[in-house]
Amino acid sequence: MSITPAADLQPTRFGSGQAVRRLEDDALLAGAGQFTDDVTQPEQVALFFVRSPYPHARIVAVDSAAALAMPGVLKIVTGADLVADGVKPIPGSSGFPRADGSPGVSPVRRVLAHERVRFVGEAVAAVVALTLQQARDAAEAVMVDYDELPMVVDMNDATAPGAPALAPEAPDNIACETRYGSVEATAAAFAGARHVVALDIVNQRLHALSLEPRSVLAAFDKTSQRLTIRMSTQMPTGVRNSVCDALGMAQEQVRVVVGDVGGGFGMKTGVYPEDIAAAYCARALERPVKWVAERSEEFISAYHGRDVQSHAELALDENGKILALRLASLANVGAYATGAGVAIQLLIGPWVQTSVYDIQTIDFHFSAVLTNTAPTSAYRGAGRPEAIFTMERLMDEAARQTGIDRVELRRRNFIQPAQMPYKNPMGQVYDTGNFESVMDQALVLADWKGFDARAAGSASRGLLRGLGIATFLEWTGGNALEETVTVAVQADGMIEVFTAVNAMGQGIATTLTQLVVDAFGVPAEQVRVVMGDTDRGNGFGSAGSRSLFTGGSAVRAGADKAIALGKQLAAREFEAAAEDVIYAGGDFTVAGTDLRIGLFDLAARQGDRQIFVDSTTKVAGPTWPNGCHISEVEIDPQTGQVAVVAYASVNDVGRVVNPLIVRGQLDGGAVQGIGQALCERMVYDRETGQPVTGSLMDYAAPRADTAPDFRTEMDESTPCLNNPLGVKGVGELGTIGAGPTVVNAVADALGRRGLADQARTLQMPISPARLWSSMQG
Repeated sequence: MSITPAADLQPTRFGSGQAVRRLEDDALLAGAGQFTDDVTQPEQVALFFVRSPYPHARIVAVDSAAALAMPGVLKIVTGADLVADGVKPIPGSSGFPRADGSPGVSPVRRVLAHERVRFVGEAVAAVVALTLQQARDAAEAVMVDYDELPMVVDMNDATAPGAPALAPEAPDNIACETRYGSVEATAAAFAGARHVVALDIVNQRLHALSLEPRSVLAAFDKTSQRLTIRMSTQMPTGVRNSVCDALGMAQEQVRVVVGDVGGGFGMKTGVYPEDIAAAYCARALERPVKWVAERSEEFISAYHGRDVQSHAELALDENGKILALRLASLANVGAYATGAGVAIQLLIGPWVQTSVYDIQTIDFHFSAVLTNTAPTSAYRGAGRPEAIFTMERLMDEAARQTGIDRVELRRRNFIQPAQMPYKNPMGQVYDTGNFESVMDQALVLADWKGFDARAAGSASRGLLRGLGIATFLEWTGGNALEETVTVAVQADGMIEVFTAVNAMGQGIATTLTQLVVDAFGVPAEQVRVVMGDTDRGNGFGSAGSRSLFTGGSAVRAGADKAIALGKQLAAREFEAAAEDVIYAGGDFTVAGTDLRIGLFDLAARQGDRQIFVDSTTKVAGPTWPNGCHISEVEIDPQTGQVAVVAYASVNDVGRVVNPLIVRGQLDGGAVQGIGQALCERMVYDRETGQPVTGSLMDYAAPRADTAPDFRTEMDESTPCLNNPLGVKGVGELGTIGAGPTVVNAVADALGRRGLADQARTLQMPISPARLWSSMQG
């Protein structure tokens, strides 16, 4: 993917801090985007999958003879075929043990199910035909003989004695678990507490629902014996490496190319079985093979997010100071425990569990549970929304039970700026943050003191009104601290920057271009940002809100190195000392003389007609963006319908490179958080194991009219100290704050109505039917 700005974008109005419109949008709005499905290659064929209709069954036999004889059918592949051909399984989680210290357990996941299927939608066979319709028709003719087995999709059922086991090494269906803190110290703190608050909290399972589904176009070149895979992914290098491992190919034999990506949200991180199957078929047939997931396939076979239930307890003294936090959580990781799915719930979420509060005494117990459902992995926020939701629900409930104002309770427990750098009980170090100041700004922005008048207005219309708050932080960028870029100043007047971070709708090409303009002082139309090609460069990709934090830092450092190299080359031209050469605004000069050479003229004098650097940069640690989000809801007591009618937030994301993009990320993320709070839920039938919400007819996604008029501001007073740009991650902050503030607002409305028990037991999603039933007692 390559982005070049239009003309007339001068450095003075295109550098950092400017609300520049996204460079990516003109092509996308004109229908000129290059998504995977927009590309068609000569002799391209179509791939379609036969999927399991059962949540748990033994594969007795697969008969594909009739299907193989159908018109246009080129190849049918089964799990047994792949095993016989030496295709390796997809690695699961590692590094997290079971309670007895033995290694973590997960069933072996094959590219195509072999001998057993473990969730509805698991791919059993791959059908390749000349057209998609032919492949679909043939897939229906593939006869699979299943022997249905006992199944379990509910976490509580899965961990009950006698439950069907997904793997013999884990008869209790606990894949692995972690414990943090001190059981004894926490128990002593609770024994001496004046107040103890306890909540049972559910973070329901979600589907990422990216606008563009997963898509793969794999092509094998007979001459070079290389695979080229064009696909929609956030991590090209990771996918390449996984395909090579599975198929036994060297990394130089596989190239992954990424064009436009229509949303990822974490769901498109890492490799999927379908990716490897497409690559295998392309190599076997020596023809381009394309697979684009149908929406129904995405619902049942793409990675899901969340699905955690927790029992949380907070101990406080007579003044409301938190003494200890105790937490026991079960995380449903589905039929196969993925590395990301386990780490998110057993490690990353716990890193932020104590959030912005000064809590040092903890007792955490997290367990990953296997069930006959689709595997879980990253979804926007990835563990941090679950942790922060639990913490903020506890804080509001503590305020209700102690009688301490909820703003005051937070104020009494905030980590103070003087405590920075602050090490939390999980050993994570916050470099900067002024959480009380951020909250105070948000209270003013939201007109907190004027709420009673607005509530009276709602009451006059027969509506309940609630006011919610969430103060929180999150962890970003620490999943990979190193990034490599190339910077080429070319004789034709262009500066081309390649980076391994990836575009997926977040506007990163625009932001990186602004950083290059900062460094070189040239018009933006002379900058070209290129991404998504493992032949050009490799890195971690885009996940964990790291694109600007690590990728942007690497781009700026690479640009600075290119300028430094340019000074050395200019010094040779001038026959001067390099330290006397000055660079500014596209020209090199020598101090105290009239010697001058243009940046691009200098590039033209080099042997390869360019000034080129390959630069690797490592940041010092993760970032800790934080915020205060305040929402107001109106509830129709006759129907249970909830409307978010006001939403204000102040967000510390460090230095802001592009305010327009940052606000878009914050507000878009908040809509996804509101969706979880009010409507979204991926449901499996407990008796049959079938997905109930497997289409947009059943899965309630947030719509444009769900979103309130956001008032969104940023506080740049505490830049991050762990990277040279001073930026903090922003892509997930809105999602993390929206869920708790909206649910706390609904709970506040119920509390004002005298429904304290209903406020305490409130669970997401707060659909009209669930809320109305709760209000009836």
